Amino acid sequence: MLRNIAVPVLAPVPAFELGVVCEAFGLDRAPPGLPAYDFAVCGEQVTPVPTTSGFAVLPGHDLSRLADADLIIVLGAAPPTPPPPAALMRQLHDAVARGATIASACTGAFVLAAAGLLDGRRATTHWLYAPLLASRYPQLTVEADQLYIQDGPIITSAGSAAVIDLCLHLMRREHGAEITNRIARHMVVPPHRDGGQSQYIEMPVPEPDAADELAEVLQWALLHLDQPLTVDALAARASMSSRTFARRFRQRTGATPAWWVNRQRVLLAARLLERGNDTIASVSARSGFGSPDTLRRHFIQARGITPDQYRRAFRLTEPDTRTPGRTGNRKDATAAPPCTELRVPTASARSARHQPGQHEHPAPAPQH
Repeated sequence: MLRNIAVPVLAPVPAFELGVVCEAFGLDRAPPGLPAYDFAVCGEQVTPVPTTSGFAVLPGHDLSRLADADLIIVLGAAPPTPPPPAALMRQLHDAVARGATIASACTGAFVLAAAGLLDGRRATTHWLYAPLLASRYPQLTVEADQLYIQDGPIITSAGSAAVIDLCLHLMRREHGAEITNRIARHMVVPPHRDGGQSQYIEMPVPEPDAADELAEVLQWALLHLDQPLTVDALAARASMSSRTFARRFRQRTGATPAWWVNRQRVLLAARLLERGNDTIASVSARSGFGSPDTLRRHFIQARGITPDQYRRAFRLTEPDTRTPGRTGNRKDATAAPPCTELRVPTASARSARHQPGQHEHPAPAPQH
């Protein structure tokens, strides 16, 4: 049973993640009939530890307290950070050996990886640092599009607010959906979020190299995403054979033409969904997917949520949420950051994942 929870803190402590974990497990919710936990924040010493937000926290216990925990939640600051102390790594290995659950919030995955606990496992972390985690620890499999991943006794979660999803997952696993839904209501958060971390990932594409032989045709493609962009059509514009073009394209971008075109169309669709009130049918046509069904399929594959869900989450214009019949000015809403502009990738983008079965032709847009 999940009863004893410990959170080791290392300087600098990410204040938001620590606050969420304390809110989820550190409050006494016994009076309304909800679970209560033996919860502790632990440090190398019982002395103030600085946070990333300019204040310090005082752990109530040293690291020896971890020996009693059923669940240990490891936090992490933005890399690079010093190696975790040997005492913490010993406690984490001992906890796994006795059957405890080890979880990481955000970049706490780097601590678990440094301790060797993620070797041979699937893991996630903040999307911004996922490539660094994968390159630094090639013995693990990083899946940057997930909000959290459980692999055996180890659970890793994505960036910042995904620690909420992690905590609710742990509660759901232990207490079931009914109790978890009640706790989520107390925290005023949804008990489960749709989609994964991929809906929040920026897809930057570097500026083109003026000397690149493919730069002109790729710039042209970005301006004509609503047209059928087959490999043959792009190759003809580049004055190459289809075979040569596909090979040069893969060398240049790290992706197949089909994968790249589809991702650029998803980027354009995301911009249209964020910045305007076009219908889904209009967005489908302007981004080159043709039909709402095709847009939905590719958008879910790339972002993990539907176009409608994405628009509700990231639109730059605030929908009118006033109660009917009431007057008065609404407070200005904080706009979500705009989607990254569409630009042509350089050779540094070779980390793009190849999608099997798409190395011949992209899905053609309808003829207009």
